[in-house]
Amino acid sequence: MRKTTNILSTLFMLFLLSGCQNAEGQADTTELKLAHNQTLDHPVHLSLVEFGRLVEEKSEGNIQVKIFPNGQLGSEREVIELTQTGAIDVTKVSASALEGFASDYSVFSLPYVFKDYETFKKVMNNQKVTDNLYYQTEDMGFIGLTYYNAGTRNLYTKNREVRDVTDMKGLKVRVQPSQTSVQMIESLGGIPTAMAYGEVYTALQSGVIDAAENNETALVGNNHGEVAKYYMYTGHQIVPDMVIMNANTLHNLTAKQQDIIHEAAEKSTLYHEDVWAKSIAEQTKIAKDEMDVKFIEVDKDPFIQAVQPLHKRYSSNEETKDIYRLVQEAILGE
Repeated sequence: MRKTTNILSTLFMLFLLSGCQNAEGQADTTELKLAHNQTLDHPVHLSLVEFGRLVEEKSEGNIQVKIFPNGQLGSEREVIELTQTGAIDVTKVSASALEGFASDYSVFSLPYVFKDYETFKKVMNNQKVTDNLYYQTEDMGFIGLTYYNAGTRNLYTKNREVRDVTDMKGLKVRVQPSQTSVQMIESLGGIPTAMAYGEVYTALQSGVIDAAENNETALVGNNHGEVAKYYMYTGHQIVPDMVIMNANTLHNLTAKQQDIIHEAAEKSTLYHEDVWAKSIAEQTKIAKDEMDVKFIEVDKDPFIQAVQPLHKRYSSNEETKDIYRLVQEAILGE
């Protein structure tokens, strides 16, 4: 009931905004409503601002992008659903949030499917892979435009060093609401606990969980470094952010305008690479120097071996074997 009320409230607000725009006589201008859940200083917001700037510039002002940051229009699940209906035109969500809509997106939650970030980029610049991902949700009401680097996910703990997979035994680890992520922690010997990201700080502080896993920005941007003092470079997942758009909104644009949207999205991804790299470097330094977080390199091989049963199941599952094959072919350059 609460979820329905939130969505209805959002729809009403968007309706009022739309009414105001029409009253101002802007019928000749297409305004795209774009929602995301990050702060104004986050690399994602800066990159989406760049996307909007490029769209407006290339369309000579005929298409404008109005951004709603900070989760103003709802949770990731809610904004995906609002994008399906067209109440929101564009949104940025984690690939993990899309698993419930298209099983192929679960490939990003599969641990160690990518050896490193360069391998990941190679896959995400393979048209066979991206066409399969971006367009398989068209019948559901939305299409993928591009991806943003959301970093490599690593393990961090409150007061326990993890240097080998045996150190994971009994460790209570917060994971995203992804079945693959739950199975990953179980395979490593830990105890997975799915919870909302906003609850992680308090859960670490109180001892409800011993650890979490995310990129380095969580330590500073969300203050997790105040309570988690060990950050291990396990590199177990590379889960991108995805920029998606309502299919009807995109198709109702002219062919030239559609090209502008796609080009702006691709260029914003390149822009994001730079601002993301700078942000990671800055926040890692702050975590080390000001929060006394210890960064630890680990031998990944035992971790990789521990999750191989997941790969076997994934590669043979009817729902996921095709995307797994496509990703492996892209990695090998086939």
